[in-house]
Amino acid sequence: MRLVVLAKMTVAALCRYLNENEVSAEELNHLSKDERAGVRHAVARAFALRETGRRERERLESMLSYERQAQKKGYTYIAGVDEAGRGPLAGPVIAAAVILPAEIWLPGLNDSKLLTPGKREKLFQEITARSVAWSIGHGDVSEIDEINILQATRLAMYRALASLSIKPDFILLDALQVDGFESRQQAIIGGDRLSQSVAAASIVAKVTRDRLTLAMDRDFPGYGFAKHKGYATPEHRQALAELGACPLHRKSFLCRSEEPHEEPW
Repeated sequence: MRLVVLAKMTVAALCRYLNENEVSAEELNHLSKDERAGVRHAVARAFALRETGRRERERLESMLSYERQAQKKGYTYIAGVDEAGRGPLAGPVIAAAVILPAEIWLPGLNDSKLLTPGKREKLFQEITARSVAWSIGHGDVSEIDEINILQATRLAMYRALASLSIKPDFILLDALQVDGFESRQQAIIGGDRLSQSVAAASIVAKVTRDRLTLAMDRDFPGYGFAKHKGYATPEHRQALAELGACPLHRKSFLCRSEEPHEEPW
């Protein structure tokens, strides 16, 4: 019966319907035989969207392999941990810990570096609203200079995990491991692209740090922190040459100007 109703719709009404409703493959195949070019175009677009959705579901499902393995071993609260800001010349390193529900659908979830700022913000809102628990940890500039960036990063991760409202029984991390936790840990090279939990943490850490750089820019204008996020861009190096370092700059990094630094994306 619905096939008859769909076939009688105007092109405009049918386009709206396909955009707003789930339509079966059988119905799309039937509509693809419609003589109206506008209908065939709308059906082709609907098929393309279905295929895009199918690939996205497969990608996201593949990013749950580590979580699924942990669940099969009896672990319940699986925390993903990642950081943002290891490479900049200024500002703290930020770590995030996120425990996602066992079944969650977050289209577009990925390594924060692969996402636009707008997409990161949207996913940040969804992750923080729908997660079982999430938290942030800092490694301050003074700590980075005192104990080095690697140890300050581990400290930020420890603080993020320790601040979770629910203690995780399994921890997934991007490459690093953190001392001081009895919970089982698994370090994954490239974890922010391979694990949904780690990807979610990478987004929360990145958005949090990017927001912090806006305050850095207000407190110390002239360096362009809001734009380059503290990374060693030509504009930032020029500002340093003209203004000198401010209290937010990592003295240990400035002493090693030859050290490569990641881009602020």
